[in-house]
Amino acid sequence: MLVTQNFYPENFKSNDIAFELKKKGYDVTVLTGIPNYPQGKYYPGYGLFKRRIETIDGVKIYRCLQIPRGKKYTKFLLPLTYLSFMFFGSLWAIYLSFFKKFDSIFVHQVSPITQTLPAIIVKKMQKKPLILWVLDLWPDAFISGSGIDNKAIISLLGKYVDFSYRNSDKILISSKGFKESVLERTADEKKIQYFPNWAEESFQDTIEHEIPQLPDGFKIMLAGNLGVSQNLENIMYAALKLKSENVRWIILGDGSKKVWMENFVKENSLQNSVFLMGKHPIETMPAFYENADIMLLSLNNKYDDLKKVVPARLQSYMAAGKPVLGFIEGAAADVIKEADCGYIMNPEDVDGLVNLIQNKIAQNSDQLASLGANGKAYFDAYFTKQKCMNNLIEAIEELN
Repeated sequence: MLVTQNFYPENFKSNDIAFELKKKGYDVTVLTGIPNYPQGKYYPGYGLFKRRIETIDGVKIYRCLQIPRGKKYTKFLLPLTYLSFMFFGSLWAIYLSFFKKFDSIFVHQVSPITQTLPAIIVKKMQKKPLILWVLDLWPDAFISGSGIDNKAIISLLGKYVDFSYRNSDKILISSKGFKESVLERTADEKKIQYFPNWAEESFQDTIEHEIPQLPDGFKIMLAGNLGVSQNLENIMYAALKLKSENVRWIILGDGSKKVWMENFVKENSLQNSVFLMGKHPIETMPAFYENADIMLLSLNNKYDDLKKVVPARLQSYMAAGKPVLGFIEGAAADVIKEADCGYIMNPEDVDGLVNLIQNKIAQNSDQLASLGANGKAYFDAYFTKQKCMNNLIEAIEELN
């Protein structure tokens, strides 16, 4: 049984897990919510009375009631989204535990940690092993994402994290940087296993897709979520300092900071150097990447949990054989260094980033190709979906 708040047609790694396990002969049941990410409203064809139970490619899917996260009132609605899945998912978990038998339970734990509760209920009722894949450290991710640091709330969330880890038979961590934090809460190193993200196979495809015309110049591309965690203010300050240079910043994606970025571009007349191109289908990303000179990976370093994260977009950059400009420190920077696939700059050092781009990166096209090749080789060795799925199956079989 797979428990995840987000599932197909939403684009999450939980999709790969369910469908790949089914291909390998496993009987897979998914408990999830009504799809609404990232638009903040139910997807067409889904709703309170539509497609709450369905089968896709042999995977049985149960969708519990989940209040959509919204966009205009996200700060108010998002906690309700989390709590509604926690509550209604738990009711579904009780029901399914009576009428279906499971060999093991797997939780795809991006934010929030509260989605573990339905899985723990199934574990308790059926006395089956639970595997938790940690992709966000809580309560740290809650603090960095919301800016809320109320001691009572953080203490309560911390106790819930302890409860979730204590009830997990195996804890998979997506970043080696997570190990210390998880170990502090579990005190059982044998539970912990490194299980990294992978990139969609489309990033290794050579199939051409039609994309908008990109500007001439040295193209630095950022693809993914445009939120508070991505350190976008400093990126824009660097773009402003390079305004007169032949540098083009291609920004793909959507998020809470996109409107701020659009306003910054207008206020500083950066229309000829910063191009906010919006969100595009995942299958078109390789075509965008192919036209970039270097891919940008950036995270805010003001919160310790972000220093421990390895964003999934790094694997996609490496899969495409593109060099990486890491405006980042911590676990992700360690991967870039180990793979020798790019450059690293402290995320607070805007002038350092500007000098690096001016005097080194934009002048070394041959080295960029070599760095991209290094990243691809490292990806093939450690981050392919097939390798990760084989490791997951081993983890599941060990507990059964």
